[in-house]
Amino acid sequence: MLMTRATIALSLAVAIAVVEGGAGRSVAAQQQPASQGGATTPSSTPAAPQGSGDAPQQPTFRSDINYVRVDVIVNDDKGTPVTDLKVTDFEVLEDGKPQSIDNFRLVRVDGNPAPGAPPPRELRNRIDEEIEIAKDDVRLFVLFFDDYHVRLGNSLSVKEDLIRFVQTQLRPNDIVGMMYPLTPVDGISFTRNPNTIISAIQNFEGRKFDYRPRNAFEEQYARAPSEIVEQLRNEVVMTALRGLSTKLGGLREGRKAVIFISEGFTAMLPPQLRVADASQGRLGQFPGSTSPMTGENSQREETAAFFAESDLYTNLREVFTAANRNNTAIYSVDPRGLTPFEFGIDEAVGPNQDARTLRMTQDSLRSLSEETDGRAIVNRNDLLPGLTQIVRDSSYYYLLGYNSTQAPSDGKFHQISVRLKRRNVDVRARKGYWALTAEEITRATRPATPEVVKPVQQALASIAPSVQAGKYVRTWLGTSRGEQGKTRVTLIWESLPQAPGASNVRRDQPQPGRMSVLAADAKGDLVYRGRTADAGASSAPSSGAVSAAAPPGASAQRIVFDAPPGELELRLSVEEATGGVLDSEIRRVQIPDLTSPDAGVSTPRVYRTRTAREFQAFAADAAAVPTVGREFSRTERLLIRFDVYGSATPTAVLLNRGGQKMADLPVAPATVGGTHQMDVGLSSIAAGEYLVEITLKGATGETKELIPFRVGA
Repeated sequence: MLMTRATIALSLAVAIAVVEGGAGRSVAAQQQPASQGGATTPSSTPAAPQGSGDAPQQPTFRSDINYVRVDVIVNDDKGTPVTDLKVTDFEVLEDGKPQSIDNFRLVRVDGNPAPGAPPPRELRNRIDEEIEIAKDDVRLFVLFFDDYHVRLGNSLSVKEDLIRFVQTQLRPNDIVGMMYPLTPVDGISFTRNPNTIISAIQNFEGRKFDYRPRNAFEEQYARAPSEIVEQLRNEVVMTALRGLSTKLGGLREGRKAVIFISEGFTAMLPPQLRVADASQGRLGQFPGSTSPMTGENSQREETAAFFAESDLYTNLREVFTAANRNNTAIYSVDPRGLTPFEFGIDEAVGPNQDARTLRMTQDSLRSLSEETDGRAIVNRNDLLPGLTQIVRDSSYYYLLGYNSTQAPSDGKFHQISVRLKRRNVDVRARKGYWALTAEEITRATRPATPEVVKPVQQALASIAPSVQAGKYVRTWLGTSRGEQGKTRVTLIWESLPQAPGASNVRRDQPQPGRMSVLAADAKGDLVYRGRTADAGASSAPSSGAVSAAAPPGASAQRIVFDAPPGELELRLSVEEATGGVLDSEIRRVQIPDLTSPDAGVSTPRVYRTRTAREFQAFAADAAAVPTVGREFSRTERLLIRFDVYGSATPTAVLLNRGGQKMADLPVAPATVGGTHQMDVGLSSIAAGEYLVEITLKGATGETKELIPFRVGA
């Protein structure tokens, strides 16, 4: 049965919600009013850059809602950056009217730490990402893998150039994000680890014109006509680009580069690829559509293509607007290389339609880059020179700022022209900006909402989607009172599920089999060394452990050992069953002292249950392995167990993501596996992020534990 229009619209709305989820939160997290055209705000004061221009004083980019900032890239006739210009060399016009340049500087960043500076900070959570990305000496790139618009063969051929780019052009300070069309903006993974980036590139698999569903969202429109599927895919990708631009704008004010790996948007399919049921593939073709002459030189097809392309560019304008407002440049990388054809001979598409489709897809890539101050790497067999230029653009550029004399609040596009008095140079800057409307200005200038308390922010950051390219497992670390004055440390790991919207895992891709752990105290003395048994196998205690892996049949694995209170360095290695190391991590944690006679509490342990019988089984099992993940559905019920030390009586409340109390939660004595437990049903809780706060009041103060979690539909 084919989809109705209402169902298709609902599917698209779900996709937009998935991709944009969190974009609004990223903007709100700035705690600053938004300004026109990606301009800086009254309260923004960027840190000093690595290099500066010839301005008489170091500027601070502060102004009001009418402030506009423009990044200007200047190269000589050999493509070399020009770095000796002064503010008097520039002229800026808005809608043809000269503007006075209030702020000016040369931004010069090479991606390397300053001499004597500590090594770049590891990005362990969302807080680390926000701190590091906001720095002026950091170059930020995002690899957007548009698998909806890249053929499988082309995705394989582009990997070599992308890997060479990572190996030869990126530097230690550089930060790279990775995203697919269905990746929520809050789920974008950022990293400085080149091996993680290379692993993501190697896992990229294009599926252009392959309509086999790979997730629940795609199942909703799997039997729609192929033209509808292509429209939905276009909308999903454009929505993702808008959400990404907004996300990046909330993370930093400086230039951001999105490397958009795509063969362009398909405005209209030729008759040979139109099927009534996309899930049937070639079997669902219309009669006569296997002939190359079908649709050739057809006035009807030409007219339909014209209107389809017009609709496409109307939708793309929203992407241009979001990118320009957030100072995000989109660099389109066409993996097809230098090609005269869009379709293969087996697809039987006529030469005129083939040429028209190829032109439309390439033009969409060029427009996307030109309108956002990027570059389109199109019709090139060697992509590395173009990719190198992306890094150069982010390394040397002039930052100009002016207060618009027109102070527009009409929501319309206002053209910006940047001129130079020096000749024989190439000047690139964005073409203009979309002014805010009066309503948007009113919203932007309202007082900021109260800041979320830091412990709440840190707790929520710990449940940021952890499905990252190049990562194989997720872990949970808990502490409780040990023996002889020590603290008992419990480490649980499980294999990561595949990310929604990501390409399927290859059959030959290595899978984690076990984890090895080495723990040392602040002096470097060895505290523990051991490993879990092979995943899925019955396990005996590992050397030195109080207890070892999870009970037979459990999907998670567990290591338990005692450590002295204080700083502990953990070296975690994920291994294949055959012994090869897949991934490794060094993690520094603070082990609490739980020997105090005053009130203390262990790390709460969370158990996911789906039925009343399952809940009773967990409640009666003292050795049950806690749940590692913190994402649940409304049909589930949580058992939370913990140990209280001292004579204090614990209380618990449910908090929203802003840290405000929603409800009291009953705490009861536990029969096994701890001193106290809670039964938390999720059926009455709306989808979103929440925290359970456990409080103990002792003689010397309060002790609190936060348990963050996310509830889905």
